[in-house]
Amino acid sequence: MKIFVEGGGDSSQLKANCRKGFASFLAKAGLKGNMPRIVACGSRKHAYDDFCTALNNGEEAMLLVDSEESVNAGLQGTADYETWKPWEHLAQREGDKWSKPKNAANNQCHLMVQCMESWFLADRGTLKSFFGQGFQETHLPATANPIEGIGKQQVYDALAKATADCKTKAQYGKGEHSFKILEQIDPNKVEEASPWAKRCMMVIKEEMGVSSSQP
Repeated sequence: MKIFVEGGGDSSQLKANCRKGFASFLAKAGLKGNMPRIVACGSRKHAYDDFCTALNNGEEAMLLVDSEESVNAGLQGTADYETWKPWEHLAQREGDKWSKPKNAANNQCHLMVQCMESWFLADRGTLKSFFGQGFQETHLPATANPIEGIGKQQVYDALAKATADCKTKAQYGKGEHSFKILEQIDPNKVEEASPWAKRCMMVIKEEMGVSSSQP
């Protein structure tokens, strides 16, 4: 199975870093030895287009993109993740307006809410260790705030402020740091903090024949 992921820009090196970051994250989530193929697509539109092409070619595929903004609570269904409606979010969102492919299911579409960096806020210990001396956790949103409710720009601004005075690493930069951090964060903490991330991991495991209880 292929997972078409938003990320990596136009640089072959960044795309390689993106693949490595997501592969490490999925392996630690319990998929080691049963890994899907990560396809780093650059822009979100490229990810959608590549996903649609794969479907038309009869390939097993999933799409993973940022939600870019909060997801309407009405699009999150019951514990049955098939009732969740990520395609409706992408169809309604200004800047996307993507149609759900006729041969695509709801469980083939997954959202990082509201962006990949939102996941980082679930594992602040790793952020602190990664950036080292000078990292100021107090600039991050309060831990009581659900990470999916924190706006994308607020997440970026908080990471920039928290890392502005780091001694051994530069201020947070998406290209320089994002996929290296993704490699290191704890998937269990991300799943606990993000219902959409938990849905994504559970569906991938089901598709790859991996028990959700497997560490």
